[in-house]
Amino acid sequence: MALAFCLCMTEAVLLFSPDHSPFFFCSRKARIRLHWIGQTLTILCAFLGLAFIISSRTRSELPHLVSWHSCVGTLTLLATIGQSLCGLSLFCPRAARVSRVARLKLYHQTFGLAVYLMATCTVLLGMYSAWFQAQIKGAAWYLCLFLPVYPALVIMHQISSSYLPKKKMEI
Repeated sequence: MALAFCLCMTEAVLLFSPDHSPFFFCSRKARIRLHWIGQTLTILCAFLGLAFIISSRTRSELPHLVSWHSCVGTLTLLATIGQSLCGLSLFCPRAARVSRVARLKLYHQTFGLAVYLMATCTVLLGMYSAWFQAQIKGAAWYLCLFLPVYPALVIMHQISSSYLPKKKMEI
């Protein structure tokens, strides 16, 4: 489920990138709808994973929220829900009574980056668990460590380059 969560979230964010999206030919409205669908799938994957985790820990009679991975993961899930509510108010601004759509859009993208980085940290913390390190060893572990970091760098570049003011450099 973590893989599906990360994949859906990454692809939903990259929909707006002219360089990394296979849907660059679609209209902005279509990409917004695809983004909304991708993020909805992300939340469904998160809740399905959470249900499996709670079921497994309860069946094994293990305590909940005892690792950094679980605590940061819970905060990430809560932040994802908050971010989705913000996105929903952008999806229907009149129903949400939003007066400054441009400002809310900037906040949505900025905090979306923060949520994405939280999700990346959650995945990285999961890789330091005893279970994961028993499954993956050697060079494969380092490859797995690199896999969530590269998309995070791409998304950080996409958001920062599209919303930070561009200055002309003089030579």
